[in-house]
Amino acid sequence: MQPFRIHTGLVAPLERPNVDTDQIIPKQFLKRVERTGFGEFLFYDWRYTNDGTPDPSFVLNEPRYAGATILVAGRNFGCGSSREHAPWALLDYGFRVIIAPTFADIFANNCLKNGLLPVTLAEETVALIAARARALENYCVTVDLERCIVSDEHGLVAPFSLDEFRRHCLLNGLDDIGLTLQHEAAITAYEARRPRWRAFVDRS
Repeated sequence: MQPFRIHTGLVAPLERPNVDTDQIIPKQFLKRVERTGFGEFLFYDWRYTNDGTPDPSFVLNEPRYAGATILVAGRNFGCGSSREHAPWALLDYGFRVIIAPTFADIFANNCLKNGLLPVTLAEETVALIAARARALENYCVTVDLERCIVSDEHGLVAPFSLDEFRRHCLLNGLDDIGLTLQHEAAITAYEARRPRWRAFVDRS
């Protein structure tokens, strides 16, 4: 998993409450077993018209938001089913941070396990960031996980909190496998001490 420390990126506003995971990545695209390749289907029903052409009215299809890496969203973002494909799609599209007043718990946990940072800020602060993203061309914010601060060049300084264990994992790029492999030497030593007959018992 890619470490997350400080990220500055273009902001795209998606001011809709209760965006669920089926809207983030519709169910018909869940057949892939890899974590990659989902970005082109992100918000598919909103990004494309019935004939498959991009809908110019949807925010991510506006040229000014091309290359956005920070999404500012409405409350209860990521509600619905617990599919891990939702953060996979957001990451594959290019987002590193989602800012919202509230997140669905399972979605937020899936984000943190995959290197996507969900930042919870007060609703009025989220609204301010979204308003600036609409009003200002190339509006960027900086998300500093080392200091837990969101800032911009227009005077915004907004602290946020994150569970210290999850913060440690993100700062060091540790997913569940990475955490386990920190103990690789101890695991190898244990396996070397196991009786040879035990391996055959375990296979039966």
